[in-house]
Amino acid sequence: MPFTPVLRAEWIKIRTLRSLVGSLAAILLATAAFSALAAADSDDTDPLYSVFFGISFGQIAAIAFGTTAVSSEFHGGALRLTLAAVPDRWRWFAAKVTAIALPVLAVGLLTGLVTLIVGKTVLGASGPTWTEGLRGAVGCGLHLTLMALFAAGLAAVLRSGVATLSVLIPFLLIVSFVIGDLSAGIADYLPDRAGQVALHSTWGGSLGPWTGLAVTALWTAAALLAGAWRIHRRDA
Repeated sequence: MPFTPVLRAEWIKIRTLRSLVGSLAAILLATAAFSALAAADSDDTDPLYSVFFGISFGQIAAIAFGTTAVSSEFHGGALRLTLAAVPDRWRWFAAKVTAIALPVLAVGLLTGLVTLIVGKTVLGASGPTWTEGLRGAVGCGLHLTLMALFAAGLAAVLRSGVATLSVLIPFLLIVSFVIGDLSAGIADYLPDRAGQVALHSTWGGSLGPWTGLAVTALWTAAALLAGAWRIHRRDA
């Protein structure tokens, strides 16, 4: 089966599953709401990050989206039916990844723009410049997309949404902060922290805005390759 109809089928799965639509909405709502609260209580030390502070919560929704989109295939023999229609597992997984990436990127960029406008409205003259803010908005969209795909790859490896979220959520909420407190140099290269460098006005680490996103992209690529290999090697 050609790639386009496979992609169309995967998109239909995503838009008809209400939990996935809810996760997309939560990306925007969580990021914008928590960013507005942070901007209102900002100390002006890093106005750009104050504007995009809520991405720490929005990325959890992005991870839930990527995880659920893949893990739903491992329930009730859904993957067997899918592979009966699309025997080429590499093509199917590429279509699944594309169907995940496109809506998250669209929502992520919209989230970045909305969050920027809300943040600048709250901060007023003390907010970031539009040039800096637009860089942050693009970085916001890319980071959310990469985290959703990172979760999708890990879900393909673990073949369980519960297991994937049990690994990633504590990692984001606890482990990443603990490592950051103990060794900032190492923490800079963790997938969640590296991608968020683009959301800071200044950064004292070794990564820049785009190199930080590149590090997160490498983590994501590794997870997706591992997931594709797992699906290719393991029986449905």
